[in-house]
Amino acid sequence: MNTATTTLILNEGFLARRNWLDWLFAALVAAGGAFAFSRYGGYMDVYEKAILLAAIPSTVWLGWFWRPLQRLMAAVAVFALLGVGSYQGDLGRAESVFWLKYFLSSQSAILWMSMLFFMSTAFYWIGLLGRGQATAMERIGSGIAWVAVGMALIGTLVRWYESYLIGPDIGHIPVSNLYEVFVLFCWMTALFYLYFEQQYGTRALGAFAMLVVSAAVGFLLWYTVVREAHEIQPLVPALKSWWMKLHVPANFVGYGTFALAAMVAFAYLVKAQAAETRWWKLAPLWALGMVLCFEPLVFRKAPEGGMSDYWAVYFGISALIVGGILMLRRRIAERLPAFEVLDDVMYKSIAVGFAFFTIATVLGALWAAEAWGGYWSWDPKETWALIVWLNYAAWLHMRLMKGLRGAVSAWWALVGLAVTTFAFLGVNMFLSGLHSYGNL
Repeated sequence: MNTATTTLILNEGFLARRNWLDWLFAALVAAGGAFAFSRYGGYMDVYEKAILLAAIPSTVWLGWFWRPLQRLMAAVAVFALLGVGSYQGDLGRAESVFWLKYFLSSQSAILWMSMLFFMSTAFYWIGLLGRGQATAMERIGSGIAWVAVGMALIGTLVRWYESYLIGPDIGHIPVSNLYEVFVLFCWMTALFYLYFEQQYGTRALGAFAMLVVSAAVGFLLWYTVVREAHEIQPLVPALKSWWMKLHVPANFVGYGTFALAAMVAFAYLVKAQAAETRWWKLAPLWALGMVLCFEPLVFRKAPEGGMSDYWAVYFGISALIVGGILMLRRRIAERLPAFEVLDDVMYKSIAVGFAFFTIATVLGALWAAEAWGGYWSWDPKETWALIVWLNYAAWLHMRLMKGLRGAVSAWWALVGLAVTTFAFLGVNMFLSGLHSYGNL
C-alpha cells in the first residue's frame, strides 16, 4: 500500500467519524466567516483577510478535534452577539440595558469570570479534600470553570466591539495591555486544563490548576480597581499592527501551559513528599511556594510607603494555602493521579507551550523588524523571552534525550514558572526598554 493510499484511508476515517452536529458546526463557522468577510472585508488589509480566511478551517478543526469546544463556541457566539446587538451603536446603553449592565458588557462579563474562577477553585478543593460527595464537588467545579471560560470569551469579544464604539481609530483586538492579556491568560490556562481533565479522566488536578488562575484573577482585580485598567485606551503606535493578533495569543498559549505544567509539578512534588515527616525535607517546597507568592511585595507602594492592605491580605492567603497543602499532603496525595499521569501532563503542557512560544518569538522578531527596523535588539523583554525559551528547550532536551523524569523534572518545571513570571511581569516592573508601554 503506497503512502497516498494510506493517507486517503486515514482521511476517510477521520471524515467518517464526523456526525451531523460536526457538519452543522462547520457550516455555521463557514457562514460566520463569509459574513464577516463580506461585511468588514473593506476595512481589512491583505494580511487581516488572510488571518480571517485561515481562522475558518482552524476553528472547524478545533471543534472537530475536541467536541466540547463546539458547545462553548456556540454559546459564546450567541451571548456575544446578544451583547453587541444590545448596544445598538450606543456605548451609553451599557448602564441602561439590564443584560449589558449586569451580564454582557465587557466589564460585567469579566467580573463574572473572576467570581466564577474563584468559585471553581473552591469547589475543586472541597472535592479534593472531602469525603463521599467529593466527585460531585469536583464535577461542579469543572462545570463552573467552563462557564467562567465562556464569560471571559464573551467579555473579550464584546470589549472588542466596545473599542470600536469609542472610535474607529481606537478599536482594536483586546490583547494590547496587561488587563486584557491577564483575561487571555486566565481563560487559556483554564481551557488547556479542562482538555487534559477530559483526556485523562481525572478532576483531581483542577484544585492545583485553578490556583494559578485564581492568582491571576487576584492581580486582575487589583489592576482594575487601583489602576482603572479596564478603561479602553487607544493603542500606542508600536501596537498598531496586525502582527499583534498573532504574536500575543501565541505567547499566552505558552505562558498558560507553562503555568499549568508548574502547578502539575507542584502536585507531583506534594504527592512525592506525602510520607515525609522531616520538616527540613519539606522546606525547599514550602520556600519555593513562598517565592511564587512573594510577587505581591513588588506592589507594596501604598501612600505611606508600605505594603497595601490588598496585597498584604493576598500574600497572607497565599502563604496559608501553601502551608495548608503541605500539612494535608497525605490526604491530597491519595486523590491525585499516578505519577505517570502527572509526568505526562507536565510534559505535554510544556511541549505545547514551547511550540507556541517558539512561534510567538519568531513572530515577535518579524514584528520588531517592521516596527523598529531590526529583528532583535536585546531589549530586556526580548532577552528574558530568550531565557524562558532556553529554559524549556533544555527541559525538553533532557527529557527526550536523557530520559529526565520524576522529582527533578518537576522541580525544574516549578522553578520555570518563577522565570516565566519575571519575563511576563518582572521586566515590566523593574526594567525599561522598547516594551515599556506595558509598565505597571
